[in-house]
Order: sequence, then C-alpha cells, then structure tokens
Amino acid sequence: MEKHYQLSDEAFEKQFEDLSLEPSLFTHEAHLRLAWIHIRKHGVRNAIDNITKQIKAFATYHGDADKYNETVTVAAVRTVYHFILKSSTHTFSEFIKENPRLKFDFKHLLDSHYSFDLFESSTAKTSFLEPDLVPYDVI
Repeated sequence: MEKHYQLSDEAFEKQFEDLSLEPSLFTHEAHLRLAWIHIRKHGVRNAIDNITKQIKAFATYHGDADKYNETVTVAAVRTVYHFILKSSTHTFSEFIKENPRLKFDFKHLLDSHYSFDLFESSTAKTSFLEPDLVPYDVI
C-alpha cells in the first residue's frame, strides 16, 4: 500500500493544498486520489479548477514546474470522473481496487482519447487540449 494512505482524505487534501505534503507521497495514484477527493467534494468542474491550480503551485514550489502538463492534469480528472460515474464505492482505496486500469493502464486510457502523445506535447503542457479521438463525458 502506498504511503499516502497514512493520511486521511482531509489531511492529504490539506497538506497538498498548503504545500506541506512530502513530494515523494505525490505518486500517480496519489494524483488520482486527489482528483477523486475533489470531484466528490466539489464537483468535477471545480475539481478541475482546484487541481490545476494546486498541482501547478505544488510543482513550482518543489522546483518541478517544467513537469506540469495542463492537458494530462485535466484529462486525469475527467478520466477519474468517468469511472466515478460507474462506481458505487465510498473510499478511494475501494475505488482504485475496482478500477485498476486507472493506476496500471493510465497512459492507454489517455491514448484512447488522443492521437498524439500528451506527455510530449509542448502545447498540451500549457493549455488543455480537447480529445481528438473520443470525447470525455459531458460535465
């Protein structure tokens, strides 16, 4: 089990927002957890606004601003939202067990929406690009 589970959802969310979360705890799975928390608490549109601002701030604070990718961040939130719509789980650990593709096959999930590599696109890093293959769920 990943170390971010040592924190409650509230503590995880707060530490991320106030930039006190240990950077090593912010793994891919933790990124998905942040999306799950924000979507359930604030709705998907507010989750996108909150998470993009917070991840940019977190990356900048920890000297990794060049790693931030706007399209990947928004796409991650929208992908988590898609799976939330089909889920009846009540905790993130149940949710990720029910949807392991989010953790283990995430790039393939994004590739089903985009015909190009989002992780390498300089435009995708700074601006959200809508999918050119399969649109996301309407929000």
